[in-house]
Amino acid sequence: MVGSELRFPVRRIFCVGRNYAEHAREMGALAQAEGLEPPFFFTKPGDALVGGDGELAVAYPPLTRNLHHEVEMVVALGAGGADVDVAAALGLVFAYGVGLDLTRRDLQAIAKEKGHPWDMGKGFDQSAVCGPLAPVAEVGHPASGAIWLKVNGELRQRGDLAQMGWQVANIIAKLSTFVRLEAGDLIYSGTPAGVGPLQRGDCLEGGVDGLPGLRARIV
Repeated sequence: MVGSELRFPVRRIFCVGRNYAEHAREMGALAQAEGLEPPFFFTKPGDALVGGDGELAVAYPPLTRNLHHEVEMVVALGAGGADVDVAAALGLVFAYGVGLDLTRRDLQAIAKEKGHPWDMGKGFDQSAVCGPLAPVAEVGHPASGAIWLKVNGELRQRGDLAQMGWQVANIIAKLSTFVRLEAGDLIYSGTPAGVGPLQRGDCLEGGVDGLPGLRARIV
């Protein structure tokens, strides 16, 4: 937690795929970019997380030559439920943060081509990065404002939270129809356009307006 030695006890990690139209378009998912298909969910293991403040060291994973960055706002749940009403959904949120969904894009592409699961492209060790969490009591519920990522000082990704196809309340409500949510669950809410490759030694700086920033280095 920001400004504290306290740590958030992570239970599960859920991610929203193609929740920004321009990212869906750059991935060739035109039906989602045009709103003809909704975003969707996938998961990462809870122990895939690298979190904290300061500069985080993130290992470049094996078996890939095309590791991609995806900056996202992270939603940390302090309570749970099933079939949660949209009007009650934000009441489950404990805190927000800035995260990275790292992707072995080459392995993901092979899986897509063969109709195989994405697990090895998305759920590998240290594939979920998260900076300090800021409690709702301090930052409210961000619904608009810039989300961005720089790599070695160069702006790679920039969007606005208002561009999300599903806003946070809708994400929580829809996800709770698939699984019962619980305290400790993290939800990565999707990435804007501009995803791209990373190399060892790259320094990443990510931000969402009103939230503590994220710094990480690929090692």
